[in-house]
Amino acid sequence: MQADIFCRVVDNYGDIGVCWRLARRLSQGFGWDIRLWVDDLASFARIQPGVADNAARQRCAGVDVVRWSDTPDPTLGARDVVIEAFACDPPDAFLQSMRQVHPAWINLEYLSAEAWVESCHGLPSQRPDGLVKHFFFPGFTAATGGLLREPGLSAERDALQASIEQQNNFLHALGVDDAVLSRRRDGARTVSLFCYPTAPVQALVSALAADSRPSVLLAPIGIAPGLEGACAEAACAAPGAPLLARLPFVAQPDFDRVLWLSDLNFVRGEDSFIRAAWAARPLVWQIYPQDQNTHLEKLEAWLARYPAPESAQSLIRAWNAPQGEQTVAAASAALAPDAWHAWAKAARDWDAKQAALPDLAENLAGFCADLAKKR
Repeated sequence: MQADIFCRVVDNYGDIGVCWRLARRLSQGFGWDIRLWVDDLASFARIQPGVADNAARQRCAGVDVVRWSDTPDPTLGARDVVIEAFACDPPDAFLQSMRQVHPAWINLEYLSAEAWVESCHGLPSQRPDGLVKHFFFPGFTAATGGLLREPGLSAERDALQASIEQQNNFLHALGVDDAVLSRRRDGARTVSLFCYPTAPVQALVSALAADSRPSVLLAPIGIAPGLEGACAEAACAAPGAPLLARLPFVAQPDFDRVLWLSDLNFVRGEDSFIRAAWAARPLVWQIYPQDQNTHLEKLEAWLARYPAPESAQSLIRAWNAPQGEQTVAAASAALAPDAWHAWAKAARDWDAKQAALPDLAENLAGFCADLAKKR
């Protein structure tokens, strides 16, 4: 298959994160010839070293990366498959070429656990110009498109999680200092934080400082800029205040490793949320905020499927409210030994259940092959 994937970067890293994983998965796992159109190469470059943010066209990891401009190269016409991520609409000039070859046109939708997704997954939409767009919904059941997951992921994850020295060597290479690494060797809880600006990070730091188990906090540079002050304030009030380590933005495989070596992952959006699920560790999801709190309905739909104990679910709700005092209380309850062990088991069960299903790329490749047979 020859395919074009179109990506508009709306939320800094989530959109391109999903599209880049999908492009590599289809290219490396299924031998597809992929052209990835991206309108914001600067954001792309932060999660993929080697990407030039000013190049009109470049090759990266076997994928043809095209800068999506207002005047796209007219020689780059549609081929077998066109995937538009999150209803981003291919440019008009490209649509003209699509009308000539009638490719399989896929609208890759946002992830949702809501029940209605199953009935809409795969449905066609006939356009007046004769083109047909099909809606493809990622999801958590066999009646949806599934979740992106690479072969061999569990084995690689398990090997890293089995060795604290390998984990610390990796963190050392990212610039983490010896005090943090030493605390990890002594059994500290490692917490990774990737959140939106509205997250109640001060409350999280307070809860970690009050916890009987020492902790370290890993956060990318630029995320939650008030963390330094919060951790310093907590250090004055409690000897168990978390040690903070700032991490550089890293390529996706290394971001996965940060999630794997952490005991608890606070993540946001879609891409980091799914990668945290594959870590088989407790996670707190900050869902992308929407008008009229529509995102909270989507959050509840996922919580209805996520087998974590009520204490963990209360923390996830408080993190998305956000309400500081409730977050402190909820985090303290979720980190208590019995609740924590139940949450850790639920995370492993959740990973195993989802890993038993076909992944999104496998489902998408099969779906497009079926469409090609009907043409």
